[in-house]
Amino acid sequence: MDLMFSRETSGARLEGRPIVALESALLTHGLPFPANLETVQRMEAAIRSEGAEPALIAVVGGQIRIGVEAEDLERLARGRSARKCSVRELPIAAARKEDGGTTVAATAWLAHLAGIRIMVTGGIGGVHRGQPFDVSADLDALARTPLIVVCSGAKAILDLPLTIEALETRGVPVVGYGCDEFPAFYSRRSGLPVDVRVDTPQEVADLAVARDSLGLSESLLVCVPVPKEFDIPAEEIADSVAQAVADAEKMGIRGKAITPFLLARVSELTGQRSERANRALLENNARVSAQIAAAVQSLPRARNR
Repeated sequence: MDLMFSRETSGARLEGRPIVALESALLTHGLPFPANLETVQRMEAAIRSEGAEPALIAVVGGQIRIGVEAEDLERLARGRSARKCSVRELPIAAARKEDGGTTVAATAWLAHLAGIRIMVTGGIGGVHRGQPFDVSADLDALARTPLIVVCSGAKAILDLPLTIEALETRGVPVVGYGCDEFPAFYSRRSGLPVDVRVDTPQEVADLAVARDSLGLSESLLVCVPVPKEFDIPAEEIADSVAQAVADAEKMGIRGKAITPFLLARVSELTGQRSERANRALLENNARVSAQIAAAVQSLPRARNR
């Protein structure tokens, strides 16, 4: 299937400007409207302010879009009929000509096909609490796509120690950007060490060059803590997460519905503090990803195809 590039993304490719891929599940299944649309627009503006081009990846009417035009962006934000697409759902949405919001796994795969080297998200999926065999497809995708994935760790609703173990098993390097601990999404600290700390975009680019020279296929997971002013200490958020998980169990919510439910419930229990932290870290991650993309783009072998 052909990939359809937006006018802006096509222009950036022709001009050799850095491009940052964005996942679209946050638009279709993450934040409520209009916060979802406003957040994506602020992420795109942050990326452009650093001289890079944002490319939201999504499925629109069965077409794989690398960059979404404004009219379709609002359609995805307003509609709740879009399919949540990990890798396994992509051919279903394409064949049935559906709209789809791509998860980290699907976005990483499509970004790699499009020749984009870096993507940004909020938090990756991982191992679910109390369900060690419920493991997000994000982790396997990170193990087979040589991208740079900028995030704020894994979602706080997950089992973070087991998620770190799963990343280690899959050979995915966990890189702390200005931090020595794995960020816990809403919280700057988790008590879990990263594999290596970096403090500049160039250091990330150097890691990518070393990875590529070794012929490795794993992503670099670059973890950026939530901005200090939005930090919710881990011990403070823990009770809200535990209550949300208990509520989900009581209501029998499982599978793809669990993450949106838990995020919404935690937001309710924290008086929307968690939602404000989520939006802040997304915008901050977007800015950092663009800075890293510029550093990577300056390397001869890192240019987009």
